[in-house]
Amino acid sequence: MNACKDRTLLKQFAKYVSLSVLAMAAISCYILADTYFISLKLGETGLSALNLALPVYYFIHGTGLMLGMGGSTICSFYKSRNKAWQADRIFTCALYLAAIFSVLFFAAGAFLSDDIATLSGADSQTFAMTEIYIRVLLYFSPAFILNNVLVCFIRNDGAPRLAMLSTVCSSLSNVISDYILIIICNMGMFGAVLATGLAPVIGIAISSAHFIRRKNTFRAVKCVPDIRGAGKIFALGFPSLVEQFSAAIVILVFNFIILDISGNAGVAAYGIVANISLVTSAVFSGVSQGIQPLISRAHGEGDTAREKVLLKYAIITGVILAAIIYAVLFSFAKPLAEVFNSGNSPDLTLTAAEGIRIYFSALIFLAVNVVTCTFFSSTERPLPAHIISLLRGLIVIIPSAYILSALKGFTGVWLAFPATEAITAVVCAAMLAVWLKKHIQQKK
Repeated sequence: MNACKDRTLLKQFAKYVSLSVLAMAAISCYILADTYFISLKLGETGLSALNLALPVYYFIHGTGLMLGMGGSTICSFYKSRNKAWQADRIFTCALYLAAIFSVLFFAAGAFLSDDIATLSGADSQTFAMTEIYIRVLLYFSPAFILNNVLVCFIRNDGAPRLAMLSTVCSSLSNVISDYILIIICNMGMFGAVLATGLAPVIGIAISSAHFIRRKNTFRAVKCVPDIRGAGKIFALGFPSLVEQFSAAIVILVFNFIILDISGNAGVAAYGIVANISLVTSAVFSGVSQGIQPLISRAHGEGDTAREKVLLKYAIITGVILAAIIYAVLFSFAKPLAEVFNSGNSPDLTLTAAEGIRIYFSALIFLAVNVVTCTFFSSTERPLPAHIISLLRGLIVIIPSAYILSALKGFTGVWLAFPATEAITAVVCAAMLAVWLKKHIQQKK
């Protein structure tokens, strides 16, 4: 690639990634705002209940991302090869799948919210608040799923600014609604989840401008549901689902381990760390989602050199952001913990601050893993992407949590996350080395 093309590509990369990072960070504020206002109004018990309900949010969010990321990636392939009809069918297929999952989640909210709250580990002290949060969240699942699908497709359709505007505005509306419903109207946990559920509705309304102004190059078409298309969406979107699914499983496992070690107070401390993690993870998801349209387009055009340059940009950006974020978190761990400690419990502050310093030492490894996983998925290499996702989400993290907590107690719980990300990063490096070797051989 010549210098002029490199500069143009760097500008595209900076535009897509910066807007995507801002959008994903805004999405993470859905729960962060709940955490802050719930801590002010409901204290440790409310924080514990929110953390027990968080896995359900991850499941819903992950389903929407799976359909959006998988569908929009395939749509980019088809459009780069001038196959507009196939691209439209994939978008339609993603909408069919969104409707199916929405019905399933809504039904779970109507009939299974009590059981889900119990399975989440809620006890007599936290059950009522956990159950209401889960039930209302599931009722709003159609909005969450459709919002994620639209944002991913619009970003891939050359409108990253609108995608960013949609998510930022919906998140801002959530913060405002949280203040009104929790603090002013004193609606407690119901107010928190109602504010969270209304946010994606705002996002959908803003995303609709892409279609109203007829800027879209894709559309829904009348067609029979495409089974092969659905399979492709699942295959390429699966890592996004696993990332969120694993976050839910990790929270469940960590909650059960911590409940045995120190009860609801420990779960409240972990809730603070988990919610900060939601924001930090969103930053790296933003980097990976920002490069996805560019890498998919390069792959569709057969430009491996451009793929390689974009991967390099993304890894360097991710590592720099990780170093900056960890420096801030390490330096301000105690003040951050105190923000969510309305009861001024010194034990909660100290436990959460220790957790912040240990847990987030994983950030550099996390950046490499998330970017690498998205790279393989965006270039139609689902197997390595699935391996990375499963290693991070299930295969390494759960045994690490049990083994390290047995050896080191609460400190071992904090160590499980960085240990998992470090092991996965070694596997990512090996996979990238194999890919680069093949690329060099093909070039020769």
